[in-house]
Amino acid sequence: MDEAPFGSRLLGRVDQSRAALRVRVQGLLTVTLVSANLIGAVVAVVLSTLVVPGPTTANPTWLVIAVPSYVVAALIGGSVWGTRRVLKALRWAIEDREPTDKDRRATLRVPLRLTQMQAFLWGLATVLFTGITAFVQPELSYTVAFTTSFAGIVVCANAYLLSEFSLRPVSARALGDEPLGGTGVQLRMLLFWCLGTGVPVAGLLVVAVFAMVRDNVTRLAVAVIVLTVIALVVGLLVTVFTARAVVAPIRSVRRGMARIRGGELHTRIPVFDGTELGLLQAGFNRMADGLAERDRIRDLFGRHVGREVAEAALKAEIDHEVRHVTVVFVDLVGSTALAATRPPTEVVDLLNRFFAIVVDEIDAHGGLVNKFVGDAALAIFGAPLPLDDSAGRALAAARAIATRLPLELPHCQAGIGVASGQVVAGNIGDERRFEYTVIGDPVNEAARLTELAKSAPRGLLASATTIDEATHTEAVHWRTTDRITLRGRTVETLLAEPIETGEWPDHPRR
Repeated sequence: MDEAPFGSRLLGRVDQSRAALRVRVQGLLTVTLVSANLIGAVVAVVLSTLVVPGPTTANPTWLVIAVPSYVVAALIGGSVWGTRRVLKALRWAIEDREPTDKDRRATLRVPLRLTQMQAFLWGLATVLFTGITAFVQPELSYTVAFTTSFAGIVVCANAYLLSEFSLRPVSARALGDEPLGGTGVQLRMLLFWCLGTGVPVAGLLVVAVFAMVRDNVTRLAVAVIVLTVIALVVGLLVTVFTARAVVAPIRSVRRGMARIRGGELHTRIPVFDGTELGLLQAGFNRMADGLAERDRIRDLFGRHVGREVAEAALKAEIDHEVRHVTVVFVDLVGSTALAATRPPTEVVDLLNRFFAIVVDEIDAHGGLVNKFVGDAALAIFGAPLPLDDSAGRALAAARAIATRLPLELPHCQAGIGVASGQVVAGNIGDERRFEYTVIGDPVNEAARLTELAKSAPRGLLASATTIDEATHTEAVHWRTTDRITLRGRTVETLLAEPIETGEWPDHPRR
């Protein structure tokens, strides 16, 4: 699991508890808002003492007392006010219930509401201090107005970005898989360009005007240097926070794509951005759902028709073609009596165990279980994909099945027939419902051999033609016996049966 699903380990994991989420979000909001105000206070002090030209005889002692007092009061009052607004908007998360559309919108507006609260407090400070200064020391009114308003803008910019960052886990729960609106990246970038670049440059212009009016070139030089440094620092902070807000959703998508490439098709990422970037995150989740569904269908399709057939069908490569194949037919003995004397669930369980052995050995030797017909199975070696030594592999698989059945299912007997020859392989049926199968004399021959094999000592018979096509490694396990004309055929078939040995040699596997 991703240790930083929201772009930072400070925000915790997706599955964190409700209590942990509340403590984490509340703590981060408090720390970030206090930090934003402290940055604003530092900016105000630097501007008022070093930047804005003012009268040399000014003695703003009262400001030294008033400003800290207001900042402390604003922090306490703002914290209480902001906490109440946040808790009201996030009550659904605290109560651990599904958010309504109203709750979702209110949650996404929390950073804006907190920023508006900061704007109100610093706007009030600007009006209050400027008004008082206009009566007490009129020559300082422009300085106070400029420094307080400039610091307030810095606070608002950082407060919005930091609170949006802190609320990502809650936003993810509110958004679910679909952002509301899905717009705002362009507006966000323009807004923070104004706050990080436009306002500081405008401040330079204001300072220059002050200096020209008072004809103080030295002060102007100092002001330009200091304000430039502030502009660089503030602009860097705003740019970094903005970049992180943009990059975090993109990184979450990249990490999700990496997990998808690694085969984790059920990967999901939290949607915590309410802009177009949130649509990107939601789009990734829909894509992952589609891939998982496609993989599930492919797997289900493969289970029904065989992996090779499924892959060929998905590539539209299946066509009718003449192939030389080896067919293995396996039929359970006495299934009718079983169905009549045992409960249906027991019969189904028995058939599943029987077919599990068949599928295991056919797959292990490179064949394809083409279909199950009641209590019988038809397997093909050599179609739809060519297979080296298809006859030898089919014979080895048949011997392995005949060996395992008495050991693992002693109450089940089966007849197994193996035959080789030319068949037509391809899709049979209507365009609305296809079935991949093989049609030809070897299929009929294998079915008839299966009927005879039910009364054979080892329950397994093959045609001598198949033995001749197999490699020597497999052929040594077989011997020919009688010639017989199988039902429905006009030519004789030379039968072959496995050699009676205490333990058959290991058979080749794929």
